[in-house]
Amino acid sequence: MELIEIRARTVELAEQAALEELGLKDRNRVEWEILQEPTRGFLGVGRQDAIVRAKRKPAKRRRGRGGRGEKSKSGRQQDSRPKRQKQAPARGSQRRQVKKAAGGRGQPAKKRAAASVDEQGEVAKSFVVGLLEAVDMDGEVKTTLADDLVTLEVLGEDTEPLVGPRGSGIEALHTVAKSVIKRKTIGSARLRVDIAGYGMRRREALAIYAAGLIEQVNAEGGELMLEPMNAADRKVIHDTVGKHDNVRSFSEGEAPQRYVVIAYAEDSTG
Repeated sequence: MELIEIRARTVELAEQAALEELGLKDRNRVEWEILQEPTRGFLGVGRQDAIVRAKRKPAKRRRGRGGRGEKSKSGRQQDSRPKRQKQAPARGSQRRQVKKAAGGRGQPAKKRAAASVDEQGEVAKSFVVGLLEAVDMDGEVKTTLADDLVTLEVLGEDTEPLVGPRGSGIEALHTVAKSVIKRKTIGSARLRVDIAGYGMRRREALAIYAAGLIEQVNAEGGELMLEPMNAADRKVIHDTVGKHDNVRSFSEGEAPQRYVVIAYAEDSTG
């Protein structure tokens, strides 16, 4: 009996290729075994194809014509007439069964207790550690807690590819980790993610960049519109501008095209 293995980007594509290889159109005529589920990896790192094993099912034997019934192994005649189906219960009894299965009315749902910042940090750390293991990447994950802020640092030279163009990988990891925290816990801790020290270098570079723009606005007046940035980068600009009296900053536009404007605002108290 022909047995084949097919590798493809998805299980569906592997199954379709197997059907073509076996010369079949009906997938029900094939015995399937998924040897490996596909994994997308993270930013293309650690991606794996699906592997499917397929075998043509043996042809079914046709039943002989035996009148009203066929003999079983014990030699007794089996009645081939359709059996009478049991009558469905009345609507009232169905409702009572549903109530019983649901636990009855009036029982309050159990409430989950709010998780501490430390617990939320552990959930985020566990997720990222599992991610590194899944993509076979060496790295260390550290968490730092401060008030309601969880700072997650992924350290190691091998983790540089996770940063992504202009930190897009860090932003994606932040979004997913935040979603995991919300799904597994109840809490409102803020989350900051950094990979291979990129976030710190990025904040320092943005602060220097903003300082130069502030000097320009102080000297020439008017406004300067910056390129679109994510929320973390915009915050660095706002924080830097906030340290100077004669300028102000505000954001305009809709994400992902939201940007910062630095404007001259002479201190009226001077």
